[in-house]
Amino acid sequence: MTVSQARQGNSTTSVLGRRLGAELLKLRTTAGLTQPQAAKALSASTAKVAKLEGGWVPVRDPDIRALCELYNIHDLGRIGGLLELARVDRERRKAKGWWDDYSIPGVMQEYVTLESAATAIKVWQPGFIPGLLQTPEYVRALRKSPAATAAIKGGQPDEEFIAARLARKRRLSDDPPLSLRVVIYEAVLRNFPGGATTGVGQLEELLKVADRPSVDLRVFPFFAGTHPGLNGSFNLISFAAPGAMDVVYVEAPFAQRWVEGGEAAAAYDELFEKIAEHSLDERESVAYLHKLRKEL
Repeated sequence: MTVSQARQGNSTTSVLGRRLGAELLKLRTTAGLTQPQAAKALSASTAKVAKLEGGWVPVRDPDIRALCELYNIHDLGRIGGLLELARVDRERRKAKGWWDDYSIPGVMQEYVTLESAATAIKVWQPGFIPGLLQTPEYVRALRKSPAATAAIKGGQPDEEFIAARLARKRRLSDDPPLSLRVVIYEAVLRNFPGGATTGVGQLEELLKVADRPSVDLRVFPFFAGTHPGLNGSFNLISFAAPGAMDVVYVEAPFAQRWVEGGEAAAAYDELFEKIAEHSLDERESVAYLHKLRKEL
């Protein structure tokens, strides 16, 4: 779903709300039931069921339990996953965090709020150093680069943009920290905006981050050949057990979109694992970063 599709009149959906709504819709249609039948089980209107399935409103735990009973869903793990997704969505909708101190535009504000609630993120990046790992010098040079995307240039002054990037890094040192798996294409590490001066500091930052137990950083080398992932970057965001509530943020030069369906998100997860499989392992990647650092 694109950002523009997340609005309807004065209402706004959330990424997690749409993800939960899609699950509830799938359960209802699999059970062969209609929205009026679901509404009767909730003692509510058909319009409310439509809003729940569209992700327009937060979902209460009693409603999830009642719908699961109606749809003959008794798997405690599956019910628990839906309840957890609903809880995180409710918290995200009312959350106030560090991002409220910055004028973060559109889709990126949605992204950073999800990033703050996530338990794990997988990042594939064939174009730039991932935002969570960028140094201030890299950000300044990148924003001046003609190759920078609209999302990177944004509408913020440099220092405010940098401050917001640094605030995001707190997730790496939280207790518990964010579990982060990153694969970076070799070309990114050989073409630093700002040249060697920017590159030295950025490589040192990557080495420091790679030393964290919660971070798995790998390099996808040139000799691994071509791969479907080279078409663009994506971030796969998880909120509980792997695959239970994944959503994917996909970024292109002039557009960003969310992939919220279970099967579609699973396809991106499979693609990430294939990319990681053909990458240097953690030890080899760190050794390669040290080698590049010496060359600059």
